[in-house]
Amino acid sequence: MYTPLILSNAGTVVLVVLLVLLVVALLIALSSIRIVRQSQTMVIERLGGYYTTWSTGIHFLVPFVDRVSLVVSLKEQVMDYPPQPVITRDNVTMQIDTVVYYQITDAKAFTYGVDNPNRALENLTATTLRNIIGEIDLDGALTSRELINGKMRIILDEATDPWGIKVIRVELKNIIPPKDIREAMEKQMRAEREKRENILNAEGQKQSAILKAQGVKESAILEAEAQKQSQILRAEGEAEAILKVQEAKARGIEAIKAAGADRSVLTIKGYEALVEVSKGQATKLIIPSDLQGLASIVSSSKEMWSDTTKDKE
Repeated sequence: MYTPLILSNAGTVVLVVLLVLLVVALLIALSSIRIVRQSQTMVIERLGGYYTTWSTGIHFLVPFVDRVSLVVSLKEQVMDYPPQPVITRDNVTMQIDTVVYYQITDAKAFTYGVDNPNRALENLTATTLRNIIGEIDLDGALTSRELINGKMRIILDEATDPWGIKVIRVELKNIIPPKDIREAMEKQMRAEREKRENILNAEGQKQSAILKAQGVKESAILEAEAQKQSQILRAEGEAEAILKVQEAKARGIEAIKAAGADRSVLTIKGYEALVEVSKGQATKLIIPSDLQGLASIVSSSKEMWSDTTKDKE
């Protein structure tokens, strides 16, 4: 009676076990799938030793045999190190902080080349900086930053090549001299600024004086030109007026001639001229020969009038 029930229970147990095993196998299979993203790489170990390096894509681990040793980023990375005390050749202690830009080019070497590569790079950077600064004086350290950067990049790149690291560039971010030297440098900088300011002020005053002198000169030239033009125009006006008067006289003479005036008319005109002359203040008159008779009378009258005037004075 109980045999079918026992068989039924055993079948159920087997079914459950199979389902559990299937779920476990599925979980193990899913956990063995690895997707390597862009700009990444994975170092794979098999049974504890280096096996391969996976690049971008989907990959499968052998369960309980393979494992991911390290996921390495291939992007350019930046390490900003704190200030390091360094001593120059002339025994000046100052603080310098550096920034190192690097990229991992060999994931296997980076994984197995050195323990804690980032810490090793930091120590190597500090040591290299002390060696380079120790060969130059303070002025050289302050003015040769690009030269120091170049030397450090070359030395660090050669030293980190076995670690799978490519040093792209090195920059000295801050160079901090001792306090007394900083104060002296600040005084010197202030003096230089004041000197440049005085030079600029002097140059400005000089330029202003030059511009003023040029303005006065140009003003004088323009004024002289204006006076010259005014005199020319005045002279031209007077000349034109004289010319007009002479032309009018000439036209009058021509008109008289054209009218056929006889001697009597000319004599009358001469009389009129003598009348106008007698109105002046001259005491002597020069009369043409043909008007001597009339002129003598006019001259006598003129002299008498002049003498009378002197007596009254």
